[in-house]
This record gives sequence, C-alpha cells and structure tokens, in this order.
Amino acid sequence: MRLTAINEPGPRKASPKQFARQLLVVAENRLELLMVEVQEERERLLRAILLALGVAVFGFLAGAALTVALVVLLWALSPLAVLLTLTTLYSATAIYLYGHFRTLQRNWETLPATLNQLRKDRACLENHLA
Repeated sequence: MRLTAINEPGPRKASPKQFARQLLVVAENRLELLMVEVQEERERLLRAILLALGVAVFGFLAGAALTVALVVLLWALSPLAVLLTLTTLYSATAIYLYGHFRTLQRNWETLPATLNQLRKDRACLENHLA
C-alpha cells in the first residue's frame, strides 16, 4: 500500500466554493443565451405577423378584383354558377392554407438552443455529481 504525500499531485476535486462559482457562471451564460433567443423569437414573430398581414391584405384585394372581373365577365352565362364556382375555389384555398398553418404550429419550436444547452448542462452535472 502506497501512501501519497500531501504535496503530491493526485486527483483533484473541486471545492464546494469553486463548484458553486462554476455553476453560477454556467447559469449566467444560459441566462444570456435565453435573453438572446427571446429577442430573436420576438423579432421573428413580429416579422411573421407583418408578412402575414401584408399577404392577407393584398390577397384580399386581388381576390376581390378577380371576383368582380369574373362576375362581370360571366354574368350573362349563369350568375349562380359563377358565384358557386368562386365560393368553392375560395373555400378550397382557405382549407389548404389552414392545413399549412396547422403544420407550422405543430412544428414550431420555442427557444430550442436554450433547452438543448440546459439538457446538456443537466447531463454534465449528473455525471459530475455521480
């Protein structure tokens, strides 16, 4: 059995004070990451809302102009057929767009980098404490 001297290098364990300091540094870094991601999400959401609003306004204007043009052009043939065809076309488009909207909602990830980093930190902490 070999006895190690006090001054000999051996496996070092971090003191509780050092560990707490490191933990606070990691927590500060994660908080900064969270703040950056919240800012990015806010800007992305605002940009998405403004784009959607622009699409809706100009899509409505184009649809209204097309509707008036088709109704005027085809009124002599069959007013009911023109209106029913346009209603069917607009309804199908609305259902199609709603499907894409639902897909976007299902696949939306909020703060993915922060959550991923926190998972890594937890795993590292569990390994360190074990």
